[in-house]
Amino acid sequence: MIKNYSLNFNKNWHDYLIDYVNFDELEKVIAYLNSEKNKGLEIFPNEDLLFNAYNLCTLSDIKVVIFGQDPYPKKGQANGLSFSSNFDNKIPKSLANIFKEIESDLGIINTSPDLRIWAHQGVLLLNRYLSVEEGKPQSHSSIGWDKLIIATIKLLNDKRENIVYLLWGNESKKLAEFINNEKNLVLKSPHPSPLSAYKGFFGCKHFSQANSYLRSSNKEPIDWST
Repeated sequence: MIKNYSLNFNKNWHDYLIDYVNFDELEKVIAYLNSEKNKGLEIFPNEDLLFNAYNLCTLSDIKVVIFGQDPYPKKGQANGLSFSSNFDNKIPKSLANIFKEIESDLGIINTSPDLRIWAHQGVLLLNRYLSVEEGKPQSHSSIGWDKLIIATIKLLNDKRENIVYLLWGNESKKLAEFINNEKNLVLKSPHPSPLSAYKGFFGCKHFSQANSYLRSSNKEPIDWST
C-alpha cells in the first residue's frame, strides 16, 4: 500500500499559517506529490518528513532561519531539513563546506550530517522547495512551494523579531525582499556548494555573527555542534 503525503503541520504552525497561506492551493501541491508517487516515481523526503523543518521548530522558538534550495535527490539522504541528512549518511558536499566554515569561525569540528540538534535550538532549516523527484534537482521548483515559503516569512515578520536570516546563494538571496531587515539581521553570502564556496562563503563568519546578534538581543546563542 502506498503511503500518501498530507498537510501534517503541527497544530502550532497550522493555526498561524492559516491566515497567511491558501490551504486549498497547498492541498493541490500535496495532490501533485501523491499523483507523481502513484505513477511509481520516487519523491523525497518521505511522507512523514515533508514538513520536518516546521514540526521540529515551533514559531515561538525560532532564532535563526537557514534557507536551502531543495531536498537531496538521492534515496535515504533527505530528512526534511535544509542541508541536513540522516546521521548514518556521508556528509554531503555543501554541508561539509558549512562545517569547514564553522570550524574556521568557531573552532567547532562536526562529524554528523544530522542537523536536528540545531532545529531543537530554534534554527528553522527550511528549503525553498520542500520536495524533489529522485535524481532531478529543482524538479519541484514550480509546483507551488514558493507561496508557502513567502507566507512563512510574512508570518515571521508579523509575529517575531530579532531573527537571523542566513541567505546563501542566489536563490536564497531572492527572499531578502520579503524579510523585514529593520527588525531582523539578514546575512548573505555565496552558496556553500563546491562550485561557489570559495567565492565568499568561506570566511563569511555568519555563525559567530549570528550568535553575537542573538546575545545582543538577550537570546541564548546557538550551539553549532552536531
